[in-house]
Amino acid sequence: MKKILFLHGFFASGNCPMANILRQEVAAQAVLLTPDLPLQPTDALQKIAFLCQEEHPNLIVSNSCGSFYGQMISKQTGVPALLGNPHFQMSQFLTERLGHHCYKAPRADGKQEMTITPELAAAFAALEEHQFDGISAQQQERVWGLFGTADTLAHFQPLFEKYYPHAFHFPGQHTPNEEEVRNWYAPLALKMLQHEF
Repeated sequence: MKKILFLHGFFASGNCPMANILRQEVAAQAVLLTPDLPLQPTDALQKIAFLCQEEHPNLIVSNSCGSFYGQMISKQTGVPALLGNPHFQMSQFLTERLGHHCYKAPRADGKQEMTITPELAAAFAALEEHQFDGISAQQQERVWGLFGTADTLAHFQPLFEKYYPHAFHFPGQHTPNEEEVRNWYAPLALKMLQHEF
């Protein structure tokens, strides 16, 4: 059985609706791994890299902040990645949202609150400076993007297309609903699983 590693968005968790629907849709062909990602970006990247080393996923599927991580981890590990509505400027996103917030889905550790600080935004900014460094021609083929035509939060398709040629669209917003996961994310993920990279 193949494995897909799902990387959730900033306010989500591994138990978010998108992950649960995706798990159902790919169950016949793949096991879906859905970890909760740490708040600090370097910790998140370390955890994802460790999971790739231990679990050997065949594909990464991600959304928003998860796609920010997915692009970098794919380059590091060679695991193909489907980036859903990637947010490549998380530092700006966080700077506009300083203060206390709650996660929008239950986390395994039971912690549902977080604090966005200037230091957290700066940690993302440091990674952003080099996120596209060293992309090979082979890597360009491994990363596909999926963009909601009604996304009002992330507008990074032009930046994505500077580095990657495979961009797809679905008629939805930043966070896909159940129908969009079933009709767009899952089929494209399964297509990537069958693709020879």
